[in-house]
Amino acid sequence: MSEYEKIKKEKKEWEEKKLNKFLEKAPERKEEFKNSTGEVERVYTPQEDIEDKYVNEIGFPGQYPFTRGVYPTMYRGRLWTMRQYAGFGTAEESNKRYKYLLEQGQTGLSVAFDLPTQIGYDSDDEMSIGEVGKVGVAIDTLKDMEILFDGIPLEKVSTSMTINAPAAVLLAMYIAVAEKQGVSKEKLRGTIQNDILKEYIARGTYIYPPESSMRLITDIFEYCSDEVPKWNTISISGYHIREAGSDAVQEVAFTIADGIEYVKKAIEAGLDVDKFGRRLSFFFNAHNDLLEEVAKFRAARRIWAKVMKEKFDAKKEKSMRLRFHTQTGGSTLTAQQPDNNIVRVAIQTLAAVLGGTQSLHTNSRDEALSLPTEDSVRIALRTQQIVAHESGVTKTIDPLAGSHYVEKLTDEIEEQVWEYIDKIEELGGMTKAIEKGYVQKEIQDSAYDYQKEIENKERIVVGVNKYQIDKEPESDILKVNPKLREVQIDRIEKVKKKRDSKKVEQKLAELKNAAEGSDNLMPYIIDAVKEYATLGEICNTLRDVFGEYEESIVL
Repeated sequence: MSEYEKIKKEKKEWEEKKLNKFLEKAPERKEEFKNSTGEVERVYTPQEDIEDKYVNEIGFPGQYPFTRGVYPTMYRGRLWTMRQYAGFGTAEESNKRYKYLLEQGQTGLSVAFDLPTQIGYDSDDEMSIGEVGKVGVAIDTLKDMEILFDGIPLEKVSTSMTINAPAAVLLAMYIAVAEKQGVSKEKLRGTIQNDILKEYIARGTYIYPPESSMRLITDIFEYCSDEVPKWNTISISGYHIREAGSDAVQEVAFTIADGIEYVKKAIEAGLDVDKFGRRLSFFFNAHNDLLEEVAKFRAARRIWAKVMKEKFDAKKEKSMRLRFHTQTGGSTLTAQQPDNNIVRVAIQTLAAVLGGTQSLHTNSRDEALSLPTEDSVRIALRTQQIVAHESGVTKTIDPLAGSHYVEKLTDEIEEQVWEYIDKIEELGGMTKAIEKGYVQKEIQDSAYDYQKEIENKERIVVGVNKYQIDKEPESDILKVNPKLREVQIDRIEKVKKKRDSKKVEQKLAELKNAAEGSDNLMPYIIDAVKEYATLGEICNTLRDVFGEYEESIVL
């Protein structure tokens, strides 16, 4: 009898002689024990093929298929980059917050842009009324970007920018600011999100139709692979897919499917997968189901490695490594009893670290109410630091490997993700699947089921549908100056008076001609930015050529 068969036999005897008798006296709780993959078993035992699986599917950190981590030493060599996503109001206000966070021990910047900036409108555009500086910093021209990074040495700091449709313009501004600081493009480190497909799926801050948007993305891939080699040219984002209501399996599946689409387009544009593939990065959510989240991250690494090696014939291991940033789950935060969010974020931080993240943002306790205060941001950052230095989980790599439950769950997530990827391929790829509404419908159904579980109390959310208290939300929240738009309009007017208008017109005309042709657009955008063309002027020039995307309704 094999060891596996022996354990199986002993488990059956345990159920008959011990468990069933115990259940007669003390039944289990009346709730569903399940996660994204289905029912959760009472107890897990070794899998039959665990020995073969260890060599081929689990392996060692830093080697294919990277289930246990993308680097051989992981946090024993260097801790993850601690970022706090920040930006609000004017560039001056955000600059102060960045300097405060760096003083508190943050090791990388993460820039939040306001809604007008995200969809390519200047602050003086009528479309921007009521939104300037509300959910991020307002950036209209290179002048704002100069103020935003004033006194921050860009050769020493890694900067992540959460920007998508106008990502090329913001990257161009960052490059121009660095040059003014005397920092060459080759030294710049950071990431632009630049993931437009998930905007059509989950967020809605798109500008141009998919094909034109994909062209801009591949232009950035090509330009940066030669000119800005340390820059991560895209952060393929599952975070917003999860925030829109997907489960853990869908988060991984749709994110990987987006990644497949980007790689396809880049190869079609003539780029070498081993040249641009090493600069691809990912962005995932961390929710409250600790062990499921750990398994999710492990499965995602393994799947991406197989995609790059088997589907796209990547030869270099750097091209197969799924490096990712994590943000704790914004949609899990509650306005009720906001201090409870500190505990939720701590659990999610552990999930990200045990899952092997390369970079992490921890949400603040008051973000269900407003932008976070400095005190709240400091607590969120301290959560990372306590996990890093006091919890002991960074002393060994992938400490949950070998857990019968975690390994089985990793396999189950991978299996179900492949089923989604195959379905999307059958539909013609991710762009076609989005156009047909397939992905949106899957997320909508998942979100509906989740909300129904909360309303029926099948899923307990502490302070919301159980353990409520009669207390109003706190009044000590951050408020953005309502006159901010006037400040930004005044700055735009001063920039326009000072700049050379004829040069701006010339650079915008050259950009338009390039957009009508097939040239890489990045050099033209950088030239326009350096002449202080506004974000809106550049985006409108491209709107004239590409048009705007209109969303189809999915029911």
